[in-house]
Amino acid sequence: MTGTAVVVGAGVGGLATAIGLRRAGWAVSILERRTALERYGTAFGIHPTAQAALDRLGVGEAVARRAVPYRGARIRTPRGKVMANLPLERIERKAGRPELLVSRPYLIDALVAELEAFRDVPIELGRTVSDVEALAADHDLVVGADGIHSAVRTARFGARSGPRHVGTVAWIGIADFDSGIHGETWGRGRFFGMTPVEPGRTNWYATVPEATTADELRGFFEGWHDPVPRILAETDPATWIRYEMRHLFPALPAFTHGGKVALVGDAAHAMTPNLGQGACTAILDAEALARAVAEHGPAGLPASLRAYDSERRRSAQRVAFGSRSLHRFMTTEHTRLRNALVRMVPS
Repeated sequence: MTGTAVVVGAGVGGLATAIGLRRAGWAVSILERRTALERYGTAFGIHPTAQAALDRLGVGEAVARRAVPYRGARIRTPRGKVMANLPLERIERKAGRPELLVSRPYLIDALVAELEAFRDVPIELGRTVSDVEALAADHDLVVGADGIHSAVRTARFGARSGPRHVGTVAWIGIADFDSGIHGETWGRGRFFGMTPVEPGRTNWYATVPEATTADELRGFFEGWHDPVPRILAETDPATWIRYEMRHLFPALPAFTHGGKVALVGDAAHAMTPNLGQGACTAILDAEALARAVAEHGPAGLPASLRAYDSERRRSAQRVAFGSRSLHRFMTTEHTRLRNALVRMVPS
């Protein structure tokens, strides 16, 4: 082993970081405040760049086996009129592979299976981190992968950057039938999305100004084109997940601190989900950090963290800014101008 690292957080970013560091020869342990890994069902979009990062981490093939390609998606009006195509075919032509969608449980399981193959990367569940300085004293590297409420970020960067509400509520769920159409429907101050997640099932998500009950949510989409009302009518509200839309603001001045602490994923750049890049950026962070650490070794850790910050911070923050800007555009009340602009986008 060449160094010791502790990863705080066992989500996508934390597990992927642990894999990368262990493959680089480091001794790695993971601390997770929850008593079980989050395996609730929703679909992650995996862009070809993130797929390539998963390949380098050794788990790309395992993820691809349980993923489905995302093609033929469109942006529609509530009446069902097509305004534009999502640029999925262009992405596939450029990258040589399609955008993939994979359910969260499958992605988590693939990452955990890779870690278990090492046999020496413990995941300690139910562990709340309150003393980051003690972790830093006991390890060569501390990685904060502990989400938008990151204890590691707060300990090293203070509370200036933190969760900020964007004024809307998101709901997500899985319908046990194929919707037949995929993409997003944009209304006034709200939108509804449908993607494949596995054969015979549809991942759906909705964003509204406010809704606290299933009936209220259904009311927001009453009269919209098929199958939007059907999805809400035929899926069990007990399986729906509701959360306040938030992002990290203001942007951090660095993703690293003190030559031995690094942040990845939502801890570094939590974003709204409008670009579908949250999991992708976490994976890219993880692979870039592990690659930099492998290149410089324990003695060169400060240089490793500088290289990681240089590679990832501006890129990830641009994605976060773009996603937040798209959220404003999608949920505007000025739909006539917005729709006209959307129709001008080349297919």
